[in-house]
Amino acid sequence: MNKGTLLTVLMFCVITVNAQKLKKAKVSFVPVDTGWAANSVNTVIFRKNSLVTFGDTQFISFYDKDRYVVLGKRKLGTQKWELKKTPYQGNTADAHNTISMMVDGEGYLHLSWDHHNNPLRYARGLYPGSLQLTEKLPMTGKVEGKVSYPEFYKLQNGNLLFFYRDGGSGQGNLVINHYNTATKTWTQLHSNLIDGEGQRNAYWQACTDTKGTIHISWVWRESPDVASNHDLCYARSKDGGKTWEKSTGEKYILPITAATAEITCAIPQKSELINQTSMFADAAGNPYIATYWREQNTSFPQYHLVYNAGANWHTQNLLFRSTPFSLSGAGSKSIPIARPQIIAKERGSKLAAAIIFRDEERGNKASIAINKNLQKQKWIIKDLSEHTLGSWEPSYDTELWKNKGRLHLFIQNVVQVDAEGISNTAPQMVEVLEWQPDF
Repeated sequence: MNKGTLLTVLMFCVITVNAQKLKKAKVSFVPVDTGWAANSVNTVIFRKNSLVTFGDTQFISFYDKDRYVVLGKRKLGTQKWELKKTPYQGNTADAHNTISMMVDGEGYLHLSWDHHNNPLRYARGLYPGSLQLTEKLPMTGKVEGKVSYPEFYKLQNGNLLFFYRDGGSGQGNLVINHYNTATKTWTQLHSNLIDGEGQRNAYWQACTDTKGTIHISWVWRESPDVASNHDLCYARSKDGGKTWEKSTGEKYILPITAATAEITCAIPQKSELINQTSMFADAAGNPYIATYWREQNTSFPQYHLVYNAGANWHTQNLLFRSTPFSLSGAGSKSIPIARPQIIAKERGSKLAAAIIFRDEERGNKASIAINKNLQKQKWIIKDLSEHTLGSWEPSYDTELWKNKGRLHLFIQNVVQVDAEGISNTAPQMVEVLEWQPDF
């Protein structure tokens, strides 16, 4: 039996098992309201966050049909949302211009929206739990004129970090700001944590763990062409983002450059390596990175898990895809699979992980691949939704998963046309998919 036939047989066996297990998945959907769906701006993976829980209250944000930012909140366990249409609009014709939010340790909502190489747009709630926002505010007033990919992360003490790119694709730098809840002020930790040296830029994904460590990983891009993505790199900070080190504990001399970065997995250019995916760190601080690329001398881009269990980096190729595609060019693209989200946890002495994704091969549903013991490469795939989600990519309530082990996904059927195109898709219902993981 040749390699291609063997992979086909293995994939058939996995899918057959999945069909039997799907009915057991305890999934529920909570409707919110209709929102913009003519491209993927509401559902791109780099929303940090689309959903966020503070105490027993969950917050949500999205663009409506008229491009206005809508905020909402509900008590967990209920289906009744309080929604508020803000006075703020975004250029929804560009799928990069997404909304990101977080709630700080005192219950104030922080929001950033509508960025792709343009001045900072930031506001926060008027009081704890408020959906009414301030006027647009500066943060530090430094390098805030050319912002892309705003992302909020919450620290263990309730303070916040704000990540964004200063500069353009292929020649940008990573900026990190810090918010102090006691003084309600922002300071800049780094104006250039990862230096593209005017030749490249880092496309990152990050997370904070329950011990307070900040983890960041990234691919380098040499030009605006996504095909120039290469190598998967890593850094972590144990002091709130001030100093950074490799997984070995070796201190970085800042800024980090291509010459000094720790490479977790060497991946050459033109490997269909996607950027801006996801990472997670479990209670022990083990980092997990989910992404996809095409390995050398193969035809199909496959989902991969890259993780470190304490001493070394490991890579698992999920090997279930059988459809080729190619990444090249600039702008938001129409891609047959979503960038993946990763969640993970310890199960006694074992490490378990799950990758959340969408794939045309499975009808563009919300799907999940689960491995209950990473010492074995045994992945079981389930579909969490039964209807198509078009060009959807998964984003989830990171705080709810990290603190309670409950998975809530932002769900909407959207259509992305290649190269920042706009489809004629009517507004579609925004929902929250709730699932209690069984791994």
